[in-house]
Amino acid sequence: PLCSVCVNRFGCRPVMLVGGLFASMGMVIASFCTSIVQIYLTAGVITGLGLALNFQPSLIMLNRYFDKRRPLANGLSAAGSPVFLCALSPLGQILQHEYGWRGGFLILGGMLLNCCACGALMRPLEPPKKSEATKEPAEKKAKKKLLDFSVFKDGGFVIYTLAASIMVLGLFVPPVFVVSYAKDLGYQDTKAAFLLTILGFIDIFARPICGMVAGLKWVRPRCVYLFSFAMIFNGFTDLMGSMSVDYGGLVVFCIFFGISYGMVGALQFEVLMAIVGTQKFSSAIGLVLLAEAMAVLIGPPSAGKLLDLTRRYMFVFIIAGIEVTTSALVLALGNFFCIKKKPAEPHTKEAAAEREELNKSEDKTPEDTKVDSIEVEQFLKDEPEKNGEVVTNPETCV
Repeated sequence: PLCSVCVNRFGCRPVMLVGGLFASMGMVIASFCTSIVQIYLTAGVITGLGLALNFQPSLIMLNRYFDKRRPLANGLSAAGSPVFLCALSPLGQILQHEYGWRGGFLILGGMLLNCCACGALMRPLEPPKKSEATKEPAEKKAKKKLLDFSVFKDGGFVIYTLAASIMVLGLFVPPVFVVSYAKDLGYQDTKAAFLLTILGFIDIFARPICGMVAGLKWVRPRCVYLFSFAMIFNGFTDLMGSMSVDYGGLVVFCIFFGISYGMVGALQFEVLMAIVGTQKFSSAIGLVLLAEAMAVLIGPPSAGKLLDLTRRYMFVFIIAGIEVTTSALVLALGNFFCIKKKPAEPHTKEAAAEREELNKSEDKTPEDTKVDSIEVEQFLKDEPEKNGEVVTNPETCV
């Protein structure tokens, strides 16, 4: 939520630049730490804050830059995460061996400065001149709200937030414990760490492919159900992974987990964008990530506690699979039974009236008129509320 407030107040570019500095500074200072508490504060709090200030602006800017091909853009951009998951797992082993953990923190801090370069490239999009008069009152009204809590009036957003919170209880548990699982079976550290490289490599291709599928004409209106399938697939993979007894079984688990994890990563924010629309996305993602963060504070630590008590990784993977599968059922059933689909017909007359008014106010060529009508329809479609009533986006089921 702090990041959402900053983005609504200052914009995406300055927030991401500051985030890059914080992320780098936390890692650099961590290289001089002499206690675990100091590392909590530096690599945990300072770097964590910096990464949060980087993550949200990148998603928000993506939502503003793309509409028609947004699912594919989401998939391609999300593929950056597994690229470095592939690279950093063996790189971390090399850095620790060559420079020690202090040198490793210092080098990673320097690498994180590249976030500032990425933030500098996020040029804000200026609104079209033809629609300035129409959008100016709405923009002025939106600027007064640094964090828009009206998203909770949308039933689709509430169901999504609940499902996402349950999902992250178990979603991140297998990647955290799979390396330790391999070590516990007696395999070397390098070989165990290679499991994350396999997972990340599969994830690289799963995300853009899933984004392409989600952008298909028949699939995009039903994207929420594809997201639910991805979560069920992920949960079922966890349940099957609990039966692994050797390195080959863990490799197979990482392959299928990489596919399902990539599908979830490519779809989770695409579905949220479709639910709340462009105007409220910056506030919505801050509130969703707050709920997810609280769940993450519970999920992996409780899994670690369960492991300490039972000394069996099987139970950890089973609990994670049940949690992710439950979230899929909450999302799919909540969408199917609780969200009433409304037709897009009421927008037709409003769009026609708005188009006629714009045509009267300016002398345009036929080509300009065609462009304006598209912009007006898009503007009306992005309006999250009409006369105090939540209107369902016709592009999605929720």
